[in-house]
Amino acid sequence: MTTKVYLFKGFERFWHWSQAALILAMLTTGFEIHGSYKLFGFEKAVGYHSFAAWALVVLWVFAIFWHVTTGEWRQYIPTTERIVAIMGYYSSGIFKHEPHPFKPTSQQKHNPLQRLTYLAILTLLSPLIWISGWLYLFYADWNAWGLSALPLEWVATAHTIGAFFMLAFLISHLYLITTGHKITSQVKAMVTGWEEID
Repeated sequence: MTTKVYLFKGFERFWHWSQAALILAMLTTGFEIHGSYKLFGFEKAVGYHSFAAWALVVLWVFAIFWHVTTGEWRQYIPTTERIVAIMGYYSSGIFKHEPHPFKPTSQQKHNPLQRLTYLAILTLLSPLIWISGWLYLFYADWNAWGLSALPLEWVATAHTIGAFFMLAFLISHLYLITTGHKITSQVKAMVTGWEEID
């Protein structure tokens, strides 16, 4: 038997899909800038990459405001409650068709492993990408900022490492969205807002 729970409000879904599109655009153009392939050409790729980055900054400003004013920021407070059960489920229980040990509600949308993952992205991965990206973007101003001794190669390497970590997160995220009640139920929840739960 399944029940439907309204988990994701309209702005959350807009924010999620817009962020996903912008991150995919930045990964696509970023790896082209890095010389991995040729799709748009270097100059256009740089322009598209910068545009997507600034669009994501604007989106995040609105998202932070929305999370703070609605209280939804509480959804990301980490907890270790039942974390061992969640890890056990994803490492073996899921393959034995065991029931998921966490049932989302509108007050607790994310399981403990998701909360820790999102916290790591917000506090470690995002700053790595943003700081290195902005340093790269404003390279011409380094002398005025007293950063002329900073090796550009370090900044480029840090930005590329951040991109690979974001790509790894994206791949794992795409896999995990197929592990719901049905293979499409979690995608459907992020489109409609309603999730079916056993």
